[in-house]
Amino acid sequence: MKRRTLLGVALITSVIPSLALAEFPERDIRVIVPWGAGGGTDGIVRKLTSIAERDIGSGMYVENIEGGVSATGVGQIMKAKPDGYTIGALTYDSVVTVPWQGLLPTYKMNNLRLIARVTSEPDAIIVDAASPYQTIDDLVAAAKADPGKLRVAVQNLGGRVHLALLKLQDATGAEFKIISYPGGAAPQKEAILSDEVDVAITSLGDFANLIEDGTVRGLIEFSEARNPTYPDVPTTIESGVDVAIGSFIVIAAPAGTPDDVVAKIEAAYHDALESDEFQEWVSNVGVTPSWIGANDVTGWANDTAASLYSEMDALVEAGVLQK
Repeated sequence: MKRRTLLGVALITSVIPSLALAEFPERDIRVIVPWGAGGGTDGIVRKLTSIAERDIGSGMYVENIEGGVSATGVGQIMKAKPDGYTIGALTYDSVVTVPWQGLLPTYKMNNLRLIARVTSEPDAIIVDAASPYQTIDDLVAAAKADPGKLRVAVQNLGGRVHLALLKLQDATGAEFKIISYPGGAAPQKEAILSDEVDVAITSLGDFANLIEDGTVRGLIEFSEARNPTYPDVPTTIESGVDVAIGSFIVIAAPAGTPDDVVAKIEAAYHDALESDEFQEWVSNVGVTPSWIGANDVTGWANDTAASLYSEMDALVEAGVLQK
């Protein structure tokens, strides 16, 4: 009996070093995109992930989980085992809209470990190529001449692009007919193509394929500097409209994910972002690579959210926005 016990201890002891030597990752990594397929976030995350998986040493597959203004998909990241095998993408709505509106009581940003911000992109006004509106002044004049008639596609009410439109109205005195298309940019594209709306607000990158083939055009970007991919599109600031707002993509894991695992994921995405392949691809879709690593991204996200909460609270107090 004693000999068997000693043999068992010896076997266990011999196995422990081999387990300790096992390196992450040992299996495929699930990457959650909390928006539908076909939108800008989906395209960017898929491209970046397809490059990152070459360095990380394992397969990485993207899964679209829609709902709750991104809360459904992000909620799954929060609840996942913190081992690095489930990560995902956060956008403006994930960091700002969902917690501000309290859409899910259990949705807490401290349930996440932020790994890196990878892009930053301003919102824009997009019109059909044949639209009579050639400038922001044309658009504002038409909205003022017939208040509440000019149809504008936003995404989720209370979300980022809705806020952009409310700020535009406040800055110009124009009044638009706001039509919500939850689920990201894909349904906005359909609305423009079917003439359900006159205007859509989201990033130029979200409409890159339709801009490229001449179906739509950018009217203006809510930013200070012109987009190098679309240099002919003026900015709000240079046009005298004091509104600048946009989105971003942050890669995140569940809280408690080990430091060495986070470091490996961070390195893979950083190398992918800096690769010639991604830089060339992203330059054609009007999105700006904008890296903030694991040491600084949580502070940046908290500061961004706090600033926007103040803006939105002020709009609620003024009766412009409902919470």
